[in-house]
Amino acid sequence: MASQLPPDEMAKVRAILQREPTETELGIFNVMWSEHCSYKSSKIHLKTLPTENPRVLVGPGENAGIIDIGDNIAIAFKIESHNHPSFIEPFQGAATGVGGILRDIFTMGARPIAVMDAIRFGPLDDPQNGERNRRILTGVVEGIAHYGNCFGVPTVGGETQFEACYNGNPLVNVFALGVFKHDEIFFGKATGVGNPVIYVGAKTGRDGIQGAAMASEEFSENSASKRPNVQVGDPFMEKLLLEACLEAMHTGAIVGIQDMGAAGLTCSTCEMGSRAETGIEIDLKYVPQRETGMTPYEIMLSESQERMLLVAEKGREEEVFAVFRKWGLDAATVGVVTDTNKLIVRDHGEIVADIPNRELADEAPLYDRPHNVKPYRTAPMEAPKFESKDLKADLLTMLASGDLCSKRWIWQQYDYTVRTNTLAGPGGDAAIIRIKETDTSIAMSLDGNGRYCYLDPREGTKLLIAECCRNLSAVGAEPVAATNNLNFGNPERPEIMAQLVESIQGIGEACRFFDTPITGGNVSLYNETLGEAIWPTPVMGIVGLMKTGLPVTIPFKNEGRTVMLLGGVGSSDETRMGGTQYAKNVLKTIWGLPPALDMDYEKRVQTATREVVRAGLAESSHDVGAGGLAVALAECCANGIGAALEVKSTLRPELALFHEGPSRVLVSTTSPEAVEKIAKAHNIECVRLGVTMKEQLRIDDSSKTLIDVPVKQLREVWELGLEGLLHPVHV
Repeated sequence: MASQLPPDEMAKVRAILQREPTETELGIFNVMWSEHCSYKSSKIHLKTLPTENPRVLVGPGENAGIIDIGDNIAIAFKIESHNHPSFIEPFQGAATGVGGILRDIFTMGARPIAVMDAIRFGPLDDPQNGERNRRILTGVVEGIAHYGNCFGVPTVGGETQFEACYNGNPLVNVFALGVFKHDEIFFGKATGVGNPVIYVGAKTGRDGIQGAAMASEEFSENSASKRPNVQVGDPFMEKLLLEACLEAMHTGAIVGIQDMGAAGLTCSTCEMGSRAETGIEIDLKYVPQRETGMTPYEIMLSESQERMLLVAEKGREEEVFAVFRKWGLDAATVGVVTDTNKLIVRDHGEIVADIPNRELADEAPLYDRPHNVKPYRTAPMEAPKFESKDLKADLLTMLASGDLCSKRWIWQQYDYTVRTNTLAGPGGDAAIIRIKETDTSIAMSLDGNGRYCYLDPREGTKLLIAECCRNLSAVGAEPVAATNNLNFGNPERPEIMAQLVESIQGIGEACRFFDTPITGGNVSLYNETLGEAIWPTPVMGIVGLMKTGLPVTIPFKNEGRTVMLLGGVGSSDETRMGGTQYAKNVLKTIWGLPPALDMDYEKRVQTATREVVRAGLAESSHDVGAGGLAVALAECCANGIGAALEVKSTLRPELALFHEGPSRVLVSTTSPEAVEKIAKAHNIECVRLGVTMKEQLRIDDSSKTLIDVPVKQLREVWELGLEGLLHPVHV
């Protein structure tokens, strides 16, 4: 077979082996040294990120990061992408993305208790691509719902956005979180020479072969032919695998465990050996197979789902087998841990691969690719002249848009209450899961903004981290740790590599400032179709800690409450308006820079917000984000309570209402003086906007009414927006 490696990497393979590789060895190197598995274009930059603080128990390098949350309890969490498979086969691509991240969690010994998803598509009303975009969205949502619902883990939130750059390359990023005790943590290490290596779970088939390599390539006109590279998942099998693995771990017979994810049996064997500085020798004749005539190449590179590789204590194999028999799953000893530091693969006794583990798993070529150029962008810097003719119509247009409308059609397909831990599910600033038998709850937020990062990758990334932390603070949670998913185009293009490097620099700067170390994550590159790259799209998942209690949510609860804005009214800089939803949906253009962020001020606003919420002073709380102040206020009216407000701003109405300046949180309260006292203690602005009332949202500026609209109309437009885009009426 032909190598997918460039000539210099192929020369390195020959030097490592001191001979020509066999077909199986060549396939193994192809996948392990692919961008998807080796991070060869990003690793040197990722090493600059903060990864430690007193809570971090396990950082990057394992299947998932782990932090301590107190009471001898830990949580494991991570985010992964399944972008390329979800374009080729939306349902299975998204479903197996959920399955893969769940295995990353329970292979650490944790029981998964929450899933979130960040998904992006081309516009549903795109004249040329709308029908395909609607099909992909429908398939992806059904795939996520199918796997999560059947497995029995709540899908508690996420985000959905639409941009033309995702027309040929949707993004499906899935976050999962699990919980366990400190003494239940397991690692993917093949320790103990002579210990048996045991294959458990589903049988191996031909689905998903070379899936990791496929995820390391751009899409072309022939991408539809890659359907065999997309795995097929079985959530019911995975549920059995979860229970069997956790039960087997509790026997004490397991010393190491690894998910067979990207690169399948290849990845799990060589990585477990490399981490433990041991070797693994297996014979493929013992691998359970569901198809006949599979070659060693196919068995080693299959990415069939719902499979794990275990290392057990020698002599205790039967304890492991008994557990898996109980759950009706295959379990077979396929090899042994050795002291050779090599991956040796036999096929009925004949050696078909003999490769040093470390060189294969950890010493793929690393590239400091050229990036000393301006990041790719074509948007002008100067703001166009604009003036609204109807601010109410502008607000309704934005509320009906794909990014800002209600995503109820999506999340109502998810079971977000299974396991009875969900305190706040989809639709809020952050999802909240309680940890039973403790007084601690976990808040989770996913955030990304390709528009901001396209205009300025570094500043845009810092903004989305700030918003993610602000979302947590809005519900009273303190941000403590993060995971990231970096979705970018072809790193071999210097202007794309510059986007990636600047975004990573932004992550490092912001995560250090907010003390949210990176515990792990994922890099997805080559997100291009026919030479057109997606916008730089880092997605951050940040978790926060809070005391368990009734959550403070977005909607106003009662009339006659004071509406207050922590942080100030906004910015007068029109050059920083061009990445907003107003620019996108009303002006139909993009320009300039993203909003300016003062991280010190942002942190003070967040600290004050947490104090207000934790003191019980906020009946409702909502960060001001996409769409600006007017959209945030409209979202606060979701339960039928409106407000009479006065902006009292020197800004132009378009900026006062729709600018997306950060560091702002809306609260409604019966104790405005107490809120003002907290704000003053933290030296932040605190503006009394007005009071809540029934049925109407009215926003005035001095003697002029800017917007006056029935709450019912706002709600109808907002709730029906997505369904209108999914089912367009053709005249």
